[in-house]
Amino acid sequence: MSFLEFCDVHVEYASNHGMLPAVRGVSLAVEPGETLGIAGESGCGKSTLAATVLRLLPESAAVRGKVLIDGSDVLTMGWGQLRAVRWSQAAIVFQGAMHALNPVQRVRDQLAEPIRLHRTVPSSEVGERVRNLLEQVGLAKSVTKAYPNELSGGQRQRVMIAMALACEPDLIIADEPTTALDVMVQAQVLRVLTGLVHDLNMGMILISHDLGVLATTCDRIAVMYAGRIVETGVARELFDAPEHPYTRALAAAFPRIGDPLARYAPQGLPGDPPSLGDIPTGCAFHPRCAIAIASCSESAPRVVELGHHRTVVCNLVGP
Repeated sequence: MSFLEFCDVHVEYASNHGMLPAVRGVSLAVEPGETLGIAGESGCGKSTLAATVLRLLPESAAVRGKVLIDGSDVLTMGWGQLRAVRWSQAAIVFQGAMHALNPVQRVRDQLAEPIRLHRTVPSSEVGERVRNLLEQVGLAKSVTKAYPNELSGGQRQRVMIAMALACEPDLIIADEPTTALDVMVQAQVLRVLTGLVHDLNMGMILISHDLGVLATTCDRIAVMYAGRIVETGVARELFDAPEHPYTRALAAAFPRIGDPLARYAPQGLPGDPPSLGDIPTGCAFHPRCAIAIASCSESAPRVVELGHHRTVVCNLVGP
């Protein structure tokens, strides 16, 4: 059994114009020791889907389906059980560490808090646990005395990762963890995350708009558009040979070293994903699709199984 399973998950947000669909029928699974990447532009539902794992959505959200952690449905848990799941079974690394860390608390106090609240660790051993966590993410023990504003962006992000590891969870959700970091620091942070997944046999969901980052970091990738999964597959295979037109556009948007055409003229994709209140009929991608035909706007796209964990949701792909 998978450690984490999304089973036909739907999320809608209440608004003055009625309920707006942000996630539409997503089914995915994450195994222990596996990193699943979720790709897509802003507004495609990636972060909303991830927030369902720990029930972090606002009260205006209505959720249907099942989100199973180790066989138990998070969506139907009581608050006591949910509190036990948070931190100890699943933890999240947020996008902006400076916004997630308390600016008036030293690093040692912020790392110690979840340990004291969610683990039965003697007070005399908490300090050693904090130092070990920092060592795991490649930070010096002296960082324990620092305030967040005294650290670099990469150091703050590593503190966030250490905090997520504080209660030894089985799953980490990393929501755009390298946004606003330079390329060198981004590589260091991703190396830390993937190393921890391997060493501790955790599962990880890594959310990013950068398909290239996911291809070099993840085992599998799921591509989201307008709240739905449009393609899944083994990471490198999906990046090198994308099948869905949207996945092709994402892959072509990033320059590749050694490829003059991609390096100097990345193709990109005109337009934006549809607003939640105006999702097109048929295939939601058809207004931006370069190969769309008339039927794409009329009939829902079919699910095509291409073998080897490869699935594409498109009427123009496959036999």
